[in-house]
Amino acid sequence: MTLPKKSVLSQQKVMNMLNKAIQKATELDIKISIAVVDDGGNLMGFIRMNGAKLIPSSIAQNKAYTAAGFGIPTGDWYERIKDKPALLHGIVHTDKMTIFSGGQPIYDGADLIGGIGVSGGSEEQDNDCALAALSVIHI
Repeated sequence: MTLPKKSVLSQQKVMNMLNKAIQKATELDIKISIAVVDDGGNLMGFIRMNGAKLIPSSIAQNKAYTAAGFGIPTGDWYERIKDKPALLHGIVHTDKMTIFSGGQPIYDGADLIGGIGVSGGSEEQDNDCALAALSVIHI
């Protein structure tokens, strides 16, 4: 009997992602927090840049959790639910749910293997840093 193989995030990839996000934040002249979780929402890596505010630390973790939990970017949520009052006023109250940009799912091919969340800049800046971090996945 052969068991199916499961793609996972390696510790080295997580470190590379954190470093790439910091590099992008430095280019943008912002101070951010970055969180990376596995496909079960377990924290695999986290860093808060020197000078980054405190509250974005938990927001980054929530963005990573939401992206991994649903497999879609956190910034896509509002468009999906804005015309659906039950979801707009319900799902946003789910623990750790975040519906603004800066969270990206992490895929290895078709396999969802985790999520990354960035917080501390504008939504666009956070998302740019998350996307920069994703660029190391296939290097």
